[in-house]
Amino acid sequence: MQIQKWFQQHKNHIALVSGLLIAGAYGGHWFGLPNGFMNSLLVMASIIGAIPIMLQAYQALKVKVISIDLLVSIAVIGAFIIGEYHESAIVTWLFLFGGFLEQQTLKKTRESIRFLAAMAPQTAVKIVGPDQFKTVAVDEIAVGNQVLVRAGAQVPVDGQVVAGTGYVNEASITGEAQLITKSIGAAVYSGSVVDNGTITVVANQVGDDTAFAKIIELVEDAQDSQSTAERFIDRFATYYTPAVLVLAILIGLVTRDFKLAITILVLGCPGALVIGAPVSIVAGIGNGAKNGVLIKGGEVVNTMAGVDTVIFDKTGTLTQGKMTVAQVTSFTADKNAALAIAAAVERQSDHPLAQAIVTYVAQQSLAATPKITDSQTVKGLGIQAVIGQQTVRIGRAKLLTQAGIVLTQDQMRAIDGAQKAGQSIVLVAIDQQLALLIGVADTLKPDAAEMVTALQQNGVKRLMLLTGDHDQTARNIAQAVGIPEYHANLLPAEKVVFVKKAQAQGQTVAFVGDGINDSPSLATADIGIAMGAGTDVAIETSDIVLMQSTLTELVKAKQLTRRTARNLRQNIVIAIGTVALLLVGLILGKVQMASGMLVHELSILVVILNAMRLIK
Repeated sequence: MQIQKWFQQHKNHIALVSGLLIAGAYGGHWFGLPNGFMNSLLVMASIIGAIPIMLQAYQALKVKVISIDLLVSIAVIGAFIIGEYHESAIVTWLFLFGGFLEQQTLKKTRESIRFLAAMAPQTAVKIVGPDQFKTVAVDEIAVGNQVLVRAGAQVPVDGQVVAGTGYVNEASITGEAQLITKSIGAAVYSGSVVDNGTITVVANQVGDDTAFAKIIELVEDAQDSQSTAERFIDRFATYYTPAVLVLAILIGLVTRDFKLAITILVLGCPGALVIGAPVSIVAGIGNGAKNGVLIKGGEVVNTMAGVDTVIFDKTGTLTQGKMTVAQVTSFTADKNAALAIAAAVERQSDHPLAQAIVTYVAQQSLAATPKITDSQTVKGLGIQAVIGQQTVRIGRAKLLTQAGIVLTQDQMRAIDGAQKAGQSIVLVAIDQQLALLIGVADTLKPDAAEMVTALQQNGVKRLMLLTGDHDQTARNIAQAVGIPEYHANLLPAEKVVFVKKAQAQGQTVAFVGDGINDSPSLATADIGIAMGAGTDVAIETSDIVLMQSTLTELVKAKQLTRRTARNLRQNIVIAIGTVALLLVGLILGKVQMASGMLVHELSILVVILNAMRLIK
């Protein structure tokens, strides 16, 4: 058992040594060294390469499976008996090398699970009495306990705010980058981060029942449900191997020609089939890597080629993933002066909306920054400041109305229109007059609409948008890019439900996302596609990574996998067709060992050259 384990662990090294011995043998023959030298190297290559194959054949026989490994093993033994050492060496090396290529292309990591677990909250500040706090492990928090969460800390439980107000970043749960104001009565989730303020939370769900823990569980379950992709050659061998063995035995018994029977085994070993499928996959994956599409395995290629349903997350996928100024409506004569004042005030805040405004104004190359003499934050509403003799208020409409500022009907209509467009509204009032309406939004990627059309032209029949954002924003995004179906206000587990529902309807589903919250859906879908600029968890959980985070790469991935799958089928037909013709020709007496081996090796060259077309 230990010997077998050692050979399996070092199979790739064995393939390398076998290949070097074969190269040495032919190199020696080229330089005129004795045939005995060449044969000794080929014998060593054959024996070294055959051991792990024979061990695999033995293990398969123990469970009553006649595998391709058995066919190769018998062929090698037969080639030894008739003195065809070069054929036995090449057959074993090709088989091992094909396994190496398949192993490399199908390797997938599970580091994402450990990464997720490391991101989960580990400690909590438990309230043990009036003004008494104790830092404890998260596992010590029970339902009904109250915890204090200060600015910069993670919420350790799923619960409800019972005191305080704060801005909370729920990107790890909903995928939305903008901060959400949480006040008394609001729900909060484990793993989210309090960006500003301090809140007291009563625990409703703890430990494995929290939303963040369920994300980890969903990823684990989805990955465990994905069985390791079986190589086509193994499935084919279920029927092919016994057929060739029976044919060789029958021919041997009928003709009493042992060499002919062994020749059938040697020529019947599908070398082109062994190498043809992996080399197509490797060439396709190499092409993808050159063009910014990282494909994580041969099975991924076949599945992606057949995808007919694509489901999108919104933030960072269809959109840029960062807040930018989408609209500025001025109600003052000097718009630039008002913008300069707004930027000066907003520099006092780290809020994403404030930073978007500061960035926008900086791009306008306006005059020097006005000097602020006083400023204060009004929790949950905005900021108030004094510049010279002017009082400036920036924030929500309520901030202005509380200060006695009256908004006109035209101004209310402008606000309503911006909100319907899915924008976050920032109002700027100077000396009791509304000066600016600034709409901030996560803008669409420029290639989004073009991508939707291209996917439909490449066999995708159903497109869907799933987002944790509100309904109006989801509708606007879906309509802008041409996605006919959308669903909003979703948590990660709810997105998974939509993925599974589509799969239950017989659809092959690809999910495209970039956040931690997307990882369950990425793992559950038949194909998970992550943006390269997304989180490590999304990238590790996915099957395909779009390295430049552009949607044009998504179209490339679909087109490339379709071409690769077609090329792979061509190689399979070439390989099986060649073996069939050789066996028929051998039985009819039209093919001899030497000519058969030549055709056999040429078929290997043909499938490799055919696969090489994918590299362009």
